Formats: sequence, C-alpha cells, structure tokens
Amino acid sequence: MTDVIAIDGPSGSGKSSTSRGVASRLGYGYLDTGAMYRAMTWALLKRGVDVHDAGAVAAAAREVVLTSGTDPAGPTIAADGVDVSGPIRGDEVTSAVSPVATVPEVRELLVSLQRETIARATGGIVVEGRDIGTVVAPDARVKIYLVADPVARAQRRAAELGIEDAEAMREALARRDAIDSNRATSPLAQADDAIVVDGTDLTLDQVIDRIVALAQQ
Repeated sequence: MTDVIAIDGPSGSGKSSTSRGVASRLGYGYLDTGAMYRAMTWALLKRGVDVHDAGAVAAAAREVVLTSGTDPAGPTIAADGVDVSGPIRGDEVTSAVSPVATVPEVRELLVSLQRETIARATGGIVVEGRDIGTVVAPDARVKIYLVADPVARAQRRAAELGIEDAEAMREALARRDAIDSNRATSPLAQADDAIVVDGTDLTLDQVIDRIVALAQQ
C-alpha cells in the first residue's frame, strides 16, 4: 500500500510549496491534482471547446491524454504529449479552469487518473488538491487541511504571480473558493478526520516542519 499524505485547502493557502517541501523531506513522490485540471483546461481550449458547455467539455475531455511527473524537485504535467507546466499558470487557463473542474465527467476521469498515479507510487506520495482527503484518497494515512487568512493568501498569490493589486487577488480567490465549495461534484471540503494547519503566521519551513512531524508520528 502506498503511504498517502493528503493536503487539501483553498487557493493561495500554500499547498503547492508546502506539499513539495513535505514530499522532499520524506523522500516521497508529489502530485499536484490542481495542475491536472489546469492541463485539461489548456487542452480543451486548444481544441476550441467552449468551457461553459458542459456537454462539449465532457465529450472532449475523454480524448485528452494527461501525464503527471511526481518528482517534487521538478514536477511536470503534459497534455497530449506537450509540456504545459508553464502555460497552465497563465490568465487564459486560470479564468477557464473553474467551469471545467465543475463538470462531473471531468472529475470522474481525473480522479481515476489520480488514483492510478497514487497506486504506482513507490513508498509514499504527497497529494495536494481540494478533494483528496474526501474523495480521491479517503483512506490516506495523514490528512491535512491547510488554511490561511484571506488577506495573507491574496498577498502570497499576488507576489507569486507578480501582481501588485492584492485586493483584486483577494476577490478573485474568494470567487474561486465559492465555486469550489459549492460545486455539486467533489466540492472543496475538509475531511472529518483532517488536521487543520493554519499557515497565516507561520513561515513555509514551519508549516512543512509541522506536517512532517505529523507524518512521522
């Protein structure tokens, strides 16, 4: 059985940096499930699919081939054989990923792929997302729900993207949270047995230290 560390939480809470750090410390693999939804969105946009047409999205998604690398030192994501690690972080994909991620058929496809990736991992894997502890890997040995104050989240995400307007970023994150939390299929939710880690007043290393300590108990 693969040892799974599930790290869920809202946008901008620091899941990616934290998860990669935890994986590196433990010598585990790393899977960014959010990148998979972004890669799917990129592929659909390249196909000219209207991302607001759920039927068209569901039909086209079945033809997309996604490949995720699990090295925390250099995670990769490819769509139809194209490395899209950079393009999926652009504005076009960012503005389109939420409607794609709400389509049940897309979630079914990607949850299946995520579980396959987890099963192939040797030793252990840190998996980050919004529904890992509740849907993707409900039997994960350690479940973390990583949160941070909305202002801190906005400031971190704005700095990460080189954006000066942190208030606009806070509003954008709030809209994303609302969509993720209220979608019918696999909403953003804290698993009943998840441990909440609030990173608002902690450094990245302190957050990583806390989760690694929990994983080593």
